[in-house]
Amino acid sequence: MRPGTQSKGSWFESFTQDPSTPGAAMLNKKDLSTIIAGTNQETLNPLFYAEVQTINSYYNLKSEQHVDPKEVLFLATHEPCTLCSSAITWAGFDNFYYFFSHEDSRDSFQIGHDLNILKEVFKHDPGEYARTNNYWTSYCICDLIENCDSSDRYSFNQRATSLRGTYQKLSSQYQQSKGQLSDPAYIPLNYSRTPSHQTIVNTGLGSFNQ
Repeated sequence: MRPGTQSKGSWFESFTQDPSTPGAAMLNKKDLSTIIAGTNQETLNPLFYAEVQTINSYYNLKSEQHVDPKEVLFLATHEPCTLCSSAITWAGFDNFYYFFSHEDSRDSFQIGHDLNILKEVFKHDPGEYARTNNYWTSYCICDLIENCDSSDRYSFNQRATSLRGTYQKLSSQYQQSKGQLSDPAYIPLNYSRTPSHQTIVNTGLGSFNQ
């Protein structure tokens, strides 16, 4: 294993130590060797989604261990949210591949924030962001399986089914262990808050209605 790489086993081991289910990895396009991999650390910091955490860990490596972003194949277990797709964009990667869609995250893993933010902030319905643009192209692994050579499709689908089952168990464990409202590690999204038409703004000189 060359310097700066992480074995497949070490990525799986990190799931065991902290089963936060969403994960990400950077592979070298030339030989598909693993450059680095990581998992979601949102209970430490709500910005530390798996993609962001992996990119951050990558840039903590020595510079001689870095590769040209255009030579990286970026993998994510879940379709990147707006935070993570922005991080991928700013880091200069021209692609990302994901296994579970935003709808899967909502319906199978009780993670609806991604679609809520797309709709509430950016006014996009599911799947309506630009999957191909001047910065990157996104690929759904399940779609690639359905469109691959028929001689390979059955075995790939078998592996995908097995992965979904394993992931469902990990997700259940994670959701049970994740902090609740009384826990300081709770993810403080305020989506359910009803916005007020009158916001009291404290300017330091007094309060006034906006």
